Amino acid sequence: MKSQVILSAALMLASSVSASVIEKNDTTNVLGEVVVLETSAKAPVALLPLDVKIVGADIIDNSTETNLLPVLQNRIPGMFVTERGLAGYGVSGGAAGTVNIRGVGGGNKVLFLIDGQPQWAGVFGHSLPDTYVTNDVQKVEVVSGPSSLLYGSGAMGGSVNLITRRAMHDGLEGSVRAMGGSYGTQKYGVKAGYRHGAWNAFAAASYESTDGNRRGMDYWLSNQYASLGYTSSRHWEVGANVMLTETKADNPGSVDLAMPIEMWAKMFRTTTSLFIKNNYDISSGGVQAYYNWGKHKIDDGLKNGKPRDYLFNSKDYNIGVTAFQTIRPWDGNDLSVGVDFKHWGGEAWNSAKADGKESPITDRHVNEIGAYAMMQQAFFNNRLSLNAGARIEHSSQFGNEWIPQAGFIYRPWSASRMKFSYGKGFRSPNIRELYMYAPRNPELMPESMDNFEVELRHWFLDSRLNTGLALYYINGDNMIQSVMVDGVAKNMNTGKFINKGFELDASFAINSEWNVTANYAYLHTSTDILAAPEHKVFGEVAYSPGNWQFTLDAMGVWGLKTEKTTEHYTLLNARVAYTFTFNKPLTLFVKGENLTAADYQINYGFPMPRATVMAGLEWKF
Repeated sequence: MKSQVILSAALMLASSVSASVIEKNDTTNVLGEVVVLETSAKAPVALLPLDVKIVGADIIDNSTETNLLPVLQNRIPGMFVTERGLAGYGVSGGAAGTVNIRGVGGGNKVLFLIDGQPQWAGVFGHSLPDTYVTNDVQKVEVVSGPSSLLYGSGAMGGSVNLITRRAMHDGLEGSVRAMGGSYGTQKYGVKAGYRHGAWNAFAAASYESTDGNRRGMDYWLSNQYASLGYTSSRHWEVGANVMLTETKADNPGSVDLAMPIEMWAKMFRTTTSLFIKNNYDISSGGVQAYYNWGKHKIDDGLKNGKPRDYLFNSKDYNIGVTAFQTIRPWDGNDLSVGVDFKHWGGEAWNSAKADGKESPITDRHVNEIGAYAMMQQAFFNNRLSLNAGARIEHSSQFGNEWIPQAGFIYRPWSASRMKFSYGKGFRSPNIRELYMYAPRNPELMPESMDNFEVELRHWFLDSRLNTGLALYYINGDNMIQSVMVDGVAKNMNTGKFINKGFELDASFAINSEWNVTANYAYLHTSTDILAAPEHKVFGEVAYSPGNWQFTLDAMGVWGLKTEKTTEHYTLLNARVAYTFTFNKPLTLFVKGENLTAADYQINYGFPMPRATVMAGLEWKF
């Protein structure tokens, strides 16, 4: 079986396509054209000796996806996302949306950020994948490996930083998109940016809904985003942004049930921030204040075989301030320093369906403050760069946590690069683990892991062919698990794991019309981990003659553990688009997914849809 898997991976690596062009002197793997060139919050990701990939705007837009996670899963070799149906992930029974990077991720171990703001579900301890839409995102920075040095808790297994769109050119520009297809699915989006002098503004809105691939799996989501910025000089910028997302997902439960049940989850999320940034020849950085807030109402279906007579309710918040600066005191040296403060928590209660009477569950908060410093020094005309840093994090719940990181970047030739790094990641226990339900334990300590990684990359044929290999070893400790203590379940820091594996990726710009890309990930775990496949391979071929665009891609997954089964499947997808070059371009497109109608499930009891078709149009102005 393993030989067949590796052979399939090799074949797809040789026959797949992408619109990826990598600059050979760049220290990151840029997947697609990057339009926003300014550095994001914290230290520039190019300084990290970790495996960093940037998914650009062209890949995001050409995918015609409305949720970011499928796009990232295809492009990041070691990333896998659980799904339970046609659209929407949800957080109630049969929940999905867990993001794993190299087998690490369940329970908020991969940190999502929006413009550097940590998105932390304080009460649930669940990820919130439905809120990460493509309509207002310009590019995504993905770090495969611990990012706790820069971001603190939650970035234990990696980080996914969503950089929002901005108006980049003078005047007004934007687009309108609409599509529809299988299972009554409809998706609409509009975005527009305006820049005049020192001012820039951007706004986006989207809505999608579907009947779902099973009765009782209806879903809808609306998202709005707006930003305003002012560049007072070529060195200083101030701005603000706000994002609102509301969604409702129905859930009929597992197909194993004698009859469907009625479960649903409704969420409202908002995130807003104010920032001021500076950018000089020898220094750049800024200060950012943010506020994230969420309100949720959930019907969790059955309890002891009978419908629950109450609804679960919660509110959570994450308020913070971060200040950061990177200075270049002498040639070849970069020193990044920063301070973060977070105040997060929330409350949860049950409300009776009959009369709305409320029963409190918990109302708690945690304060965390952290400081970090990281230095990188280049030697021998930038051929060798040494990197080292440390973070100290203090929590009102568990005390202090030290986070070290060290590594180097070596460039033996102008078209080659080798990275080596050691880093520690950690995750604070969430409020559910600390204070909610019978297994709660307020004495919990953070989960932690040590990560060792080597990345090799080489560019051939004048940088048209880009190849990479990453090897890693992860040792996890203090994992929070529910164990029996004196006959009673209790959350304890008892779990351990070892993950090791390797990842391959390649992209080839054959000519102006043909592009190829592929990636493969192998993961070996010391314990069975749900939603972390042993093998994952992705390949894509893109052909763009004139106004036409043809894309064919495939993803194969082997050794995926669910609650009761081990899944193996391959998905074949295709997309065709034609652009009419009027005064303003109009693109018509049609795409099909799972064209071979593969039978598979990622969450046990939730079969994924067979072949689906979507068609739509996009008008740019």
